[in-house]
Amino acid sequence: MCEYITSEIRPGDKRARRQMDALLQQEGIERDKNLDYSVGLFDEDYNLVATGSCFKNTLRCMAVDSGHQGEGLLNKVVTHLMDHQFERGNLELFLYTKCDSAKFFHDLGFYEIARVEGKVVFMENRRTGFSSYLEELAATRKDAPKVAAVVMNANPFTLGHQYLLDTVSAQNDVVHVFVVSEDVSLVPFSVRYDLVKKGSAHLKNLIYHPTGSYIISNATFPSYFLKDADTVIASHARLDIAVFMKIAQALGVNHRYVGDEPFSQVTSIYNRIMKEELEAAGLACTIVPRKEQNGRAISASDVRLAIKEDRLADLAGLVPESTYTYFSSPEAAPVIARIRAAEEVIHY
Repeated sequence: MCEYITSEIRPGDKRARRQMDALLQQEGIERDKNLDYSVGLFDEDYNLVATGSCFKNTLRCMAVDSGHQGEGLLNKVVTHLMDHQFERGNLELFLYTKCDSAKFFHDLGFYEIARVEGKVVFMENRRTGFSSYLEELAATRKDAPKVAAVVMNANPFTLGHQYLLDTVSAQNDVVHVFVVSEDVSLVPFSVRYDLVKKGSAHLKNLIYHPTGSYIISNATFPSYFLKDADTVIASHARLDIAVFMKIAQALGVNHRYVGDEPFSQVTSIYNRIMKEELEAAGLACTIVPRKEQNGRAISASDVRLAIKEDRLADLAGLVPESTYTYFSSPEAAPVIARIRAAEEVIHY
């Protein structure tokens, strides 16, 4: 059996990147736009025979050349990626794979969290990771006739988000508010979580939760092994529902609310599929119309654009006082600099 060379595939290594793209394409995979480390196994002529990548604490884009399958190369790639993740302090690992590959990854120590049959399986390397998360949530459970849930990114928290929580709070006995924990937004999670709590402090029936790694954002849902954009959106929505149904059971949630999305076609399709799936599973789902200012729906994208264009005074009509106070403070300087340096602050 040939001895293979294991080597990082760096962004500047054009030859290796071309080989990586070709190998992934050969296996029906498109390179994910969200990758922060890639590795390859090369033969003695430096031809790529296997590859895999990471993004934060996930494993992605793994493939083996069809002429070298059966040599245990994918096992070598996964082991290398796991070692790399452990070295950078990521002990809790996640991956998304095709359904027919789930058993292989289970044999390597990964456990299923949820799946969309025929499309995607979401897995982690801890046997009791998700069950422990559900137990932590269950400790906050308050049984009542009307128990609702809202999931928001709040990048940052606006008067639109506040209106959504005001609406849900008024219509329910208990409201579980989940703030997306992934730090891929321009406003860091710690800031977003704090602004959500401060901006809704007047509502006394809210319980706040970080999503951890179990509720995933549009930005980081893997699209590399799904054939088209509509399939990606639908699979993400259905996977989210599969996870959320287990969360809802732990908390006694019987109603999920989402904000209307007039600006993002992706989120609009996602919301429609979510409503269909939840109602088919026996949970109510309400899409709340957006709060408007001057005839236009308030959007976090508009807030980020105002910050980018140094129009901080415009925030007064778009965000609660607590959010405005934060962005007017020296503490916000690094976040403002990050937003102003971003090439794109509008999400479609």
